[in-house]
Amino acid sequence: MQVTVKKSRAMEKNTATSRMSQFKGYMARHWALYAMLVPPVVFLFIFAYMPMPHILLAFTENNVMRPPWENDWVGLAHLNRAFSLHPFTDAVRNTLVFSALDLIVGFPAPIVLALLLNEIKFKRFKKITQTISYLPNFISWIIIGGLATQLFSSNTGVVNDIIVRMGGQPVPFLETNTNWVIMNVLISVWRSVGWGSILYLASLLSISPELYEAAEIDGASRLRKMWHISLPGIRPTIVTLLILTLGGIMGASLDRFMALENAFVRGVSEVIPTFIFRWGLQSFQFALAAAIGIFQSIIGMILLLGGNWIAKKLGGNGFW
Repeated sequence: MQVTVKKSRAMEKNTATSRMSQFKGYMARHWALYAMLVPPVVFLFIFAYMPMPHILLAFTENNVMRPPWENDWVGLAHLNRAFSLHPFTDAVRNTLVFSALDLIVGFPAPIVLALLLNEIKFKRFKKITQTISYLPNFISWIIIGGLATQLFSSNTGVVNDIIVRMGGQPVPFLETNTNWVIMNVLISVWRSVGWGSILYLASLLSISPELYEAAEIDGASRLRKMWHISLPGIRPTIVTLLILTLGGIMGASLDRFMALENAFVRGVSEVIPTFIFRWGLQSFQFALAAAIGIFQSIIGMILLLGGNWIAKKLGGNGFW
């Protein structure tokens, strides 16, 4: 009996030693990857997890000089105040409008670009086109805003200067509400379409070439192959990104709207992030900003869960 116990302990010790040696070997091979993971984890901990206790500020009086759990409780007063403000209701409306336009116009654009790039047979031309389409994503919105003003301004814009020289009348691309909304959406698509196509191109590479060869033997055109092979092949990626897009439908890019807005279109350019910046931060109404942030998060979570549920009901895998 004692011999059996000793053998069992020896086997456990050998197993633990073997696991430890395997772990050390694994870390020796991949330590650089974990070292690269440290900065984003630290960043996430400092800026995402450490401020979490201050969510209570959304339900207490606006006093940042004390910990929020020591302030007087006011419940949903800040959120009720936000909905009583006309600029906030306008900001919610504008956010929903731009999110819908981005979903209708901006979401299919990377899919179409990826399908077109996938059909290009000349590799050099394909690489040059991909590089050119990726570049706008690395340009700051501030620079894009300056370029848009220089190109499309009614008084000094290059485009309007060309139109006037050709005998036409200046077009207020950035000075009227409708034109500004159209330009904003188109500029956003131009900036993100190339970068957004990367995931779809990667998904297209996973499709077996034999399917295209079989379809070509059957006489299928390029359009038919895209519709019956390429699109079904990247459907899981489309569904996943669509669910994520729905989750962020109540959000908007602060940089995008701050860089492109002007005094003529303030009625349509005010979205939730710009409202939080002006009313919550510039006016030191931190509790109001926190309440609106929680409102955004709750709506985003509901849309995310709803989109995932709909995707599963339609026969997809969903996000989880």
